Amino acid sequence: MTVPALSVDQQQALLQVARAARLMAYAPYSKFQVGAAVLDDQGRIHAGCNVENAAYPEGVCAEGGALSAMVLAGSTRVRAVLVAGTGGAWTTPCGGCRQKLREFCAPDTPILIANEDAMGPRYTLAQLLPDSFGPDHLHAP
Repeated sequence: MTVPALSVDQQQALLQVARAARLMAYAPYSKFQVGAAVLDDQGRIHAGCNVENAAYPEGVCAEGGALSAMVLAGSTRVRAVLVAGTGGAWTTPCGGCRQKLREFCAPDTPILIANEDAMGPRYTLAQLLPDSFGPDHLHAP
């Protein structure tokens, strides 16, 4: 499946939603707030933010929250993702989130990165998770 190109308006909408979600993050321990926005195949944007927990492994990443919101809204296909972090280094999805994205994204799905001031690098899912295992492996003859 080939993902259609993103318009400038769609990129800006994703950016606004992800940045707003980042501000709502619950990060009392790390103080590292992350917001994510996913554009589904119906043109709707779904947001998520990281939610930390005192038992660190029990926290939720922003990307997982956005994917959950998308599924709850009735969609299972992602056209684009934008992750908004803070600070100097660009915040790309962690390994677990890359695998979660693999469930709903095509290899050429754009993954956009931003912080509070600027847009950063742009990747495809295949660049972030090459030679990945996904749903298609479970339906092989």
